[in-house]
Amino acid sequence: MSETVAPRTAAVDDYIKTIYAVYERGEGPASTTALAKRLGVGASSVSGMLKKLTDQGLVEHRPYGGVRLTEDGTRAALDVLRRHRLLETYLVRELGYGWDEVHDEAEVLEHHVSRTLLDRMDARLGHPRFDPHGDPIPAADGTVAEFSGRRFATLEPGDRGQLVRVDDTEPAMLTWLREHTVELGVTLELVARRPFGGSFEVRVSGQDPEQDLDLGPELADALWVDHVVEGLFHRGTAT
Repeated sequence: MSETVAPRTAAVDDYIKTIYAVYERGEGPASTTALAKRLGVGASSVSGMLKKLTDQGLVEHRPYGGVRLTEDGTRAALDVLRRHRLLETYLVRELGYGWDEVHDEAEVLEHHVSRTLLDRMDARLGHPRFDPHGDPIPAADGTVAEFSGRRFATLEPGDRGQLVRVDDTEPAMLTWLREHTVELGVTLELVARRPFGGSFEVRVSGQDPEQDLDLGPELADALWVDHVVEGLFHRGTAT
Protein backbone atom coordinates (compact mmCIF):
# COMPACT_ATOMS: atom_id res chain seq x y z
CA MET A 1 0.00 0.00 0.00
CA SER A 2 1.35 3.44 -0.94
CA GLU A 3 1.67 6.03 1.84
CA THR A 4 1.48 9.77 1.51
CA VAL A 5 4.67 11.73 1.97
CA ALA A 6 3.71 13.05 5.40
CA PRO A 7 0.85 12.52 7.87
CA ARG A 8 0.40 16.25 8.55
CA THR A 9 -2.91 17.88 7.68
CA ALA A 10 -3.28 20.05 4.60
CA ALA A 11 -3.78 23.11 6.80
CA VAL A 12 -0.52 22.49 8.66
CA ASP A 13 1.31 22.02 5.36
CA ASP A 14 -0.08 25.28 4.00
CA TYR A 15 0.99 27.24 7.07
CA ILE A 16 4.54 25.95 7.35
CA LYS A 17 5.04 26.35 3.60
CA THR A 18 3.87 29.96 3.78
CA ILE A 19 6.04 30.76 6.79
CA TYR A 20 9.07 29.37 4.97
CA ALA A 21 8.21 31.30 1.78
CA VAL A 22 8.19 34.60 3.71
CA TYR A 23 11.63 33.82 5.15
CA GLU A 24 12.93 32.54 1.80
CA ARG A 25 12.21 35.86 0.13
CA GLY A 26 14.17 37.80 2.72
CA GLU A 27 11.15 39.28 4.48
CA GLY A 28 12.23 38.09 7.93
CA PRO A 29 10.02 36.32 10.49
CA ALA A 30 6.41 36.07 9.32
CA SER A 31 3.86 38.22 11.15
CA THR A 32 0.30 37.19 11.91
CA THR A 33 -0.94 39.90 9.57
CA ALA A 34 1.31 38.76 6.71
CA LEU A 35 0.21 35.15 7.11
CA ALA A 36 -3.46 36.13 7.20
CA LYS A 37 -3.06 38.09 3.96
CA ARG A 38 -1.14 35.34 2.14
CA LEU A 39 -3.48 32.57 3.27
CA GLY A 40 -6.70 34.56 2.86
CA VAL A 41 -7.92 33.93 6.42
CA GLY A 42 -8.66 36.04 9.49
CA ALA A 43 -6.04 36.99 12.06
CA SER A 44 -7.88 34.99 14.73
CA SER A 45 -7.63 31.86 12.59
CA VAL A 46 -3.90 32.41 12.17
CA SER A 47 -3.42 32.86 15.92
CA GLY A 48 -5.26 29.62 16.62
CA MET A 49 -3.24 27.64 14.11
CA LEU A 50 0.06 29.10 15.33
CA LYS A 51 -0.74 27.82 18.81
CA LYS A 52 -1.27 24.34 17.38
CA LEU A 53 1.97 24.54 15.37
CA THR A 54 3.83 25.67 18.47
CA ASP A 55 2.41 22.75 20.46
CA GLN A 56 3.57 20.40 17.69
CA GLY A 57 7.09 21.83 17.85
CA LEU A 58 6.99 23.19 14.30
CA VAL A 59 7.20 26.94 15.01
CA GLU A 60 8.35 29.44 17.60
CA HIS A 61 5.93 32.32 17.99
CA ARG A 62 7.10 35.31 19.96
CA PRO A 63 4.69 38.21 20.56
CA TYR A 64 5.77 41.16 18.40
CA GLY A 65 8.72 39.05 17.21
CA GLY A 66 7.06 37.15 14.39
CA VAL A 67 6.95 33.44 13.64
CA ARG A 68 9.98 31.26 12.98
CA LEU A 69 10.13 27.62 11.99
CA THR A 70 11.93 25.24 14.30
CA GLU A 71 14.40 22.70 12.89
CA ASP A 72 11.57 20.17 12.60
CA GLY A 73 9.33 22.82 11.08
CA THR A 74 11.92 23.76 8.47
CA ARG A 75 12.43 20.13 7.53
CA ALA A 76 8.68 19.67 7.16
CA ALA A 77 8.30 22.88 5.12
CA LEU A 78 11.04 21.80 2.71
CA ASP A 79 9.22 18.51 2.23
CA VAL A 80 6.01 20.35 1.30
CA LEU A 81 7.84 22.73 -1.03
CA ARG A 82 9.62 19.83 -2.74
CA ARG A 83 6.26 18.25 -3.52
CA HIS A 84 4.65 21.52 -4.63
CA ARG A 85 7.48 22.68 -6.88
CA LEU A 86 8.14 19.30 -8.46
CA LEU A 87 4.44 19.00 -9.24
CA GLU A 88 4.43 22.45 -10.86
CA THR A 89 7.47 21.52 -12.92
CA TYR A 90 5.92 18.24 -14.04
CA LEU A 91 2.66 19.92 -15.01
CA VAL A 92 4.49 22.47 -17.16
CA ARG A 93 7.07 20.20 -18.78
CA GLU A 94 5.09 17.00 -19.22
CA LEU A 95 1.46 18.09 -19.43
CA GLY A 96 1.73 21.45 -21.17
CA TYR A 97 0.34 23.68 -18.43
CA GLY A 98 1.22 27.38 -18.42
CA TRP A 99 3.15 28.74 -15.46
CA ASP A 100 0.05 30.71 -14.48
CA GLU A 101 -2.10 27.55 -14.29
CA VAL A 102 -0.07 25.23 -12.07
CA HIS A 103 -0.16 26.76 -8.58
CA ASP A 104 -3.74 25.81 -7.69
CA GLU A 105 -3.34 22.33 -9.20
CA ALA A 106 -0.18 21.72 -7.18
CA GLU A 107 -1.90 23.05 -4.03
CA VAL A 108 -4.38 20.17 -4.27
CA LEU A 109 -2.02 17.42 -5.41
CA GLU A 110 0.82 18.16 -2.96
CA HIS A 111 -1.19 16.77 -0.05
CA HIS A 112 -1.77 13.39 -1.68
CA VAL A 113 1.23 12.46 -3.84
CA SER A 114 3.20 9.45 -2.58
CA ARG A 115 6.96 9.54 -2.04
CA THR A 116 7.42 6.83 -4.68
CA LEU A 117 5.54 8.81 -7.33
CA LEU A 118 7.33 12.01 -6.38
CA ASP A 119 10.76 10.39 -6.70
CA ARG A 120 9.85 8.95 -10.10
CA MET A 121 8.63 12.36 -11.29
CA ASP A 122 11.90 13.88 -10.08
CA ALA A 123 13.91 11.30 -12.03
CA ARG A 124 11.74 11.75 -15.13
CA LEU A 125 12.38 15.50 -15.04
CA GLY A 126 16.15 15.04 -14.63
CA HIS A 127 16.25 16.22 -10.99
CA PRO A 128 15.52 19.92 -11.69
CA ARG A 129 16.89 22.49 -9.25
CA PHE A 130 14.32 25.22 -9.98
CA ASP A 131 10.61 25.19 -10.80
CA PRO A 132 8.88 27.07 -13.67
CA HIS A 133 8.76 30.28 -11.61
CA GLY A 134 12.45 30.10 -10.68
CA ASP A 135 11.85 28.91 -7.12
CA PRO A 136 14.50 26.47 -5.81
CA ILE A 137 13.27 22.86 -5.52
CA PRO A 138 14.50 21.21 -2.31
CA ALA A 139 16.32 17.95 -2.96
CA ALA A 140 15.24 14.70 -1.32
CA ASP A 141 17.90 15.21 1.38
CA GLY A 142 16.57 18.69 2.21
CA THR A 143 19.33 20.70 0.54
CA VAL A 144 18.30 23.76 -1.46
CA ALA A 145 20.08 25.31 -4.43
CA GLU A 146 21.59 28.71 -3.71
CA PHE A 147 19.62 31.67 -5.03
CA SER A 148 21.29 35.06 -5.40
CA GLY A 149 18.71 37.14 -7.26
CA ARG A 150 17.26 40.48 -6.17
CA ARG A 151 13.95 42.16 -6.76
CA PHE A 152 13.74 44.17 -9.98
CA ALA A 153 12.13 47.05 -8.07
CA THR A 154 15.46 47.64 -6.26
CA LEU A 155 17.32 48.52 -9.50
CA GLU A 156 18.26 52.04 -10.55
CA PRO A 157 17.54 53.48 -14.03
CA GLY A 158 20.03 52.04 -16.51
CA ASP A 159 20.53 48.80 -14.57
CA ARG A 160 19.71 45.53 -16.28
CA GLY A 161 19.61 41.89 -15.25
CA GLN A 162 18.37 38.45 -16.26
CA LEU A 163 14.89 37.44 -15.09
CA VAL A 164 15.39 34.37 -12.88
CA ARG A 165 12.32 34.24 -10.66
CA VAL A 166 8.73 35.46 -10.47
CA ASP A 167 6.55 35.42 -7.35
CA ASP A 168 3.66 33.06 -8.07
CA THR A 169 1.12 34.26 -5.52
CA GLU A 170 -0.93 36.18 -8.12
CA PRO A 171 -1.86 34.04 -11.17
CA ALA A 172 -3.21 37.14 -12.97
CA MET A 173 0.29 38.63 -12.95
CA LEU A 174 1.73 35.44 -14.42
CA THR A 175 -0.97 35.44 -17.10
CA TRP A 176 -0.15 39.04 -18.03
CA LEU A 177 3.56 38.25 -18.26
CA ARG A 178 2.88 35.18 -20.41
CA GLU A 179 0.67 37.19 -22.75
CA HIS A 180 3.50 39.70 -23.14
CA THR A 181 6.11 36.92 -23.64
CA VAL A 182 8.04 37.89 -20.50
CA GLU A 183 9.61 34.64 -19.30
CA LEU A 184 12.59 33.41 -17.32
CA GLY A 185 15.88 34.11 -19.09
CA VAL A 186 14.95 37.42 -20.73
CA THR A 187 16.91 40.56 -19.90
CA LEU A 188 15.08 43.37 -18.12
CA GLU A 189 16.48 46.89 -18.20
CA LEU A 190 15.02 49.65 -16.05
CA VAL A 191 14.79 52.58 -18.45
CA ALA A 192 13.04 55.00 -16.09
CA ARG A 193 10.93 55.15 -12.96
CA ARG A 194 7.90 57.42 -12.87
CA PRO A 195 7.94 59.73 -9.82
CA PHE A 196 5.78 59.47 -6.71
CA GLY A 197 5.42 55.69 -6.70
CA GLY A 198 4.66 55.50 -10.41
CA SER A 199 5.29 52.76 -12.94
CA PHE A 200 8.57 51.27 -14.11
CA GLU A 201 9.51 51.73 -17.77
CA VAL A 202 11.19 48.45 -18.71
CA ARG A 203 12.98 47.27 -21.85
CA VAL A 204 12.69 43.51 -22.42
CA SER A 205 15.37 41.93 -24.60
CA GLY A 206 16.65 38.43 -25.28
CA GLN A 207 13.49 37.67 -27.23
CA ASP A 208 12.12 38.56 -30.65
CA PRO A 209 11.02 41.28 -30.88
CA GLU A 210 12.51 43.47 -28.17
CA GLN A 211 9.80 45.46 -26.40
CA ASP A 212 9.21 48.26 -23.92
CA LEU A 213 6.65 47.81 -21.14
CA ASP A 214 5.27 49.85 -18.28
CA LEU A 215 5.07 47.77 -15.10
CA GLY A 216 3.23 48.78 -11.95
CA PRO A 217 5.17 48.77 -8.65
CA GLU A 218 3.53 45.56 -7.45
CA LEU A 219 4.49 43.65 -10.59
CA ALA A 220 8.01 45.09 -10.65
CA ASP A 221 8.47 43.94 -7.06
CA ALA A 222 7.36 40.41 -8.00
CA LEU A 223 10.20 40.01 -10.52
CA TRP A 224 13.67 38.81 -9.51
CA VAL A 225 16.82 39.36 -11.56
CA ASP A 226 20.39 38.13 -11.35
CA HIS A 227 23.69 38.96 -13.09
CA VAL A 228 22.83 42.63 -12.68
CA VAL A 229 24.87 45.12 -14.70
CA GLU A 230 24.81 48.62 -13.28
CA GLY A 231 24.02 51.49 -15.61
CA LEU A 232 25.42 55.00 -15.98
CA PHE A 233 23.57 56.18 -12.89
CA HIS A 234 25.99 54.27 -10.69
CA ARG A 235 29.13 55.03 -12.65
CA GLY A 236 28.25 58.69 -12.94
CA THR A 237 27.81 59.17 -9.19
CA ALA A 238 30.88 57.21 -8.10
CA THR A 239 33.57 59.19 -6.27
